[in-house]
Amino acid sequence: MFALVDGNNFYVSCERVFRPSLNGRPVIVLSSNDGCAIARSNEAKALGIKMGAPWFEIRHLEEQEGLVALSANFALYGDMSDRMMSIAAGLGPAQEIYSIDESFIGLDGVRGDLTKRSHAVRDRINQWTGIPCGVGIGSTKTLAKLANHIAKTAERKPGSYPDNLATVCNLVNLPGSDVDAILAATDVGEVWGVGRRIGQQLRDAGVTTVLDLARLSPSMVRDRWSVVLERTVRELQGETCISLDDAPSPKKQIACTRSFGQPVTEVEPLIEAVSEFTSRAAAKLRRQSGLAGQILVFAHTSPFRPGPHFSKSIVIPLRRPTADTRHLVQAAVMGVTQIYKPGFKLSKAGVMLLDLMSDNVSQGEFDFDAPETRDRGKLMAAMDAINDRFGRGAIHVGIAVGAGALRDWSMRQERLTPQYTTKFSDLPVARA
Repeated sequence: MFALVDGNNFYVSCERVFRPSLNGRPVIVLSSNDGCAIARSNEAKALGIKMGAPWFEIRHLEEQEGLVALSANFALYGDMSDRMMSIAAGLGPAQEIYSIDESFIGLDGVRGDLTKRSHAVRDRINQWTGIPCGVGIGSTKTLAKLANHIAKTAERKPGSYPDNLATVCNLVNLPGSDVDAILAATDVGEVWGVGRRIGQQLRDAGVTTVLDLARLSPSMVRDRWSVVLERTVRELQGETCISLDDAPSPKKQIACTRSFGQPVTEVEPLIEAVSEFTSRAAAKLRRQSGLAGQILVFAHTSPFRPGPHFSKSIVIPLRRPTADTRHLVQAAVMGVTQIYKPGFKLSKAGVMLLDLMSDNVSQGEFDFDAPETRDRGKLMAAMDAINDRFGRGAIHVGIAVGAGALRDWSMRQERLTPQYTTKFSDLPVARA
């Protein structure tokens, strides 16, 4: 049995904790570079603002409807997430942090009234962090995810589901006929793992509700669609196919990409940006004790702006797998110089570390490299420790050094709120 604890409109809720004046107002959080909406309050959703809506298309609502748009404050959101997850862990003995605002809890062995217990944990999260959340309980992870959707929808849209399912929905405790009625009232596209394309294929086949999907033959679903959808159907039927992942496996790819605050037209700032992105990706790679065998570098212009368009990428194979920032940056710079062409206004660039493997896997070979070209694990560990203590970017590989926040290519964050919980100078001050 599983529970899914999910923060409501998480980024917006984090902002509202420290700015209560935003309660009841339409609020959105913008993506990196203030490009598009990545979080919306219920009031913003009521205005018809879609997820991913470009800011330039909806900014008129700022004056017309009182819309508040904020730059993404990931330092704040990450810290608030840690606080919420630590409280959510009290719901059961095992926890899988699925995303920044979602956490699966394993409930096997938990005694007592799970609905009552979930309400208590939810109230504690709200009291201790200020983050409202929904809790869904099901016999499988897919059903728990669906129950969470029902709990949040019933709260946001009274009448859509029975009122007693708002905030906490426990499908396990409901009679079978009630569960069928709920599944029949839910669109098939709300099922975890059913994307837009598969959802449309299901509707074309007459499968429009979750109940329709749950009643399909798993073998038929496998033959007609895929083994992945078969697993989803089995989960809807109460068969556990997706276990709790309390120790997530290492990523198979690590990427760091950013949109530029201003268009980049010369190779020098492009090299500087890509070298910094590579440094960040390398630090992530070392945190999972990994090595990279290849690095992909790309750059492109904005598809939405007039003028000549440019989009190109290149994969640079590494002589040997490495997590050494110096070697990765050197390869990334080599890639940049090969794909760069003058005369274009580049809007975005990035790197992706590929062919990842554990650092305990080594290839037996003679080491003919000069000492200065070999990996320096201790040096990298020291660099990571300094950056962890004094802030990201406190120490760089030489090519990545720039003028900090004043660099022209740096991300635009014109509406950034204070880092209330992680930066001492940003602590609110109360005055009598």
